[in-house]
Amino acid sequence: MGRYINPFTDWGFKRLFGQEFSKDLLINFLNDLFEGEFQIKDVTFKDKEQLGETNDLRGCIFDIYCVTDDGKHFIVEMQNRWVPFFVNRSIYYASKAFVAQRKRFDEAGERTPVLYQFVPVYVVCIMNFMPRGHEVTKFRTDVALREKSSNSMFSDKLRFIYLSLPFFDKSEEECETGFEKWIYVLKYMEVLERLPFTAQKKIFDHLAKLADVRCLSSEEQEKYDESIKAVDDYYSGLYGSYVEGEEKGIAKGKAEGKAEVARNMMAMGMPWSQIVQLTGLTEEQLKQLQS
Repeated sequence: MGRYINPFTDWGFKRLFGQEFSKDLLINFLNDLFEGEFQIKDVTFKDKEQLGETNDLRGCIFDIYCVTDDGKHFIVEMQNRWVPFFVNRSIYYASKAFVAQRKRFDEAGERTPVLYQFVPVYVVCIMNFMPRGHEVTKFRTDVALREKSSNSMFSDKLRFIYLSLPFFDKSEEECETGFEKWIYVLKYMEVLERLPFTAQKKIFDHLAKLADVRCLSSEEQEKYDESIKAVDDYYSGLYGSYVEGEEKGIAKGKAEGKAEVARNMMAMGMPWSQIVQLTGLTEEQLKQLQS
């Protein structure tokens, strides 16, 4: 087991981005993500039941109310984990965020004209997998409602930001912005022996402490182990028949068979430790496959 947790297990994702004690990490990440647009000064988690323990691999989804330093309000919905029809799923949950706003108005007894004064909903999908289909073909895909002929903003009420980590290929030395440093750390956290950039980004000191498996309590370690097992079981079942067929070629010494299996496993976000175990490749060889 590596020094740091896998941030793409549901438990790891929630620990870093879905808890009151770690919301300074979330604010810093979002401010780097939206750099040049606004500055978030505070966040509030809603629907805390969505932050409960999940072992069914539906993916960790939670809504965050954000307030900027100039008083602007909006909702950020963060998601991770590949599922079939991922883009459709993200649209579905964004729609639910709008419906939830109307329900609150209804419960408050507001008059009808107020019902449609929604705050914006931004969906941020951190994708530790290679997307299937044509919708996402680069590291950052930023989708907004625009008028087709002029490309002018039609409404700011709905926005989707898809961050597909397999498309991010910068080395540690090439990372310049705070956002690039965040992405590098998240992408490679599970195999890092130290967190880089701590001298430039002091918030990473807090990140290192929360992500260090040696700092987990026995109860936290148990929950993290359960989350890892859920990921392992999921990917083992998903790739079982595929890997079995490819391993016949691997047994004959076909190195390209190993590489193809490994690429597909990485595309689905499988933890590197399990890929190493199944294919026999080293972590350095996996890095080369991503380049």
